[in-house]
Amino acid sequence: QVQLVESGGGLVQPGGSLRLTCAASGSIFGINAMGWYRQAPGKERELVAIITSGGSTNYADSVKGRFTISRDNAKNTVLLQMNSLKPEDTAVYYCNVYTYYAVNYWGKGTLVTVSS
Repeated sequence: QVQLVESGGGLVQPGGSLRLTCAASGSIFGINAMGWYRQAPGKERELVAIITSGGSTNYADSVKGRFTISRDNAKNTVLLQMNSLKPEDTAVYYCNVYTYYAVNYWGKGTLVTVSS
């Protein structure tokens, strides 16, 4: 059974930093992209950052220059370093794995709250 477990969320003041970690376990074959999405209250889920197996990255315009995504292919782990956090970054952050077989896996989410 495939599991994606996120960790690292919490409460942080504006301007602060957090690092999210997602560890994938189970029988996942042919991982292509790994990424992070977020959903704020009353809003749709949106892409935050994604990284392919080759290391190519893509970021939402709202986080460019502040967030950095990385992955460890050997450990099936994806990280999201979030700096200069803003109140509008408050959301539940979800880990996503997309395989070459067009299968999507999702974590249960971790809450990030940016508030003074």
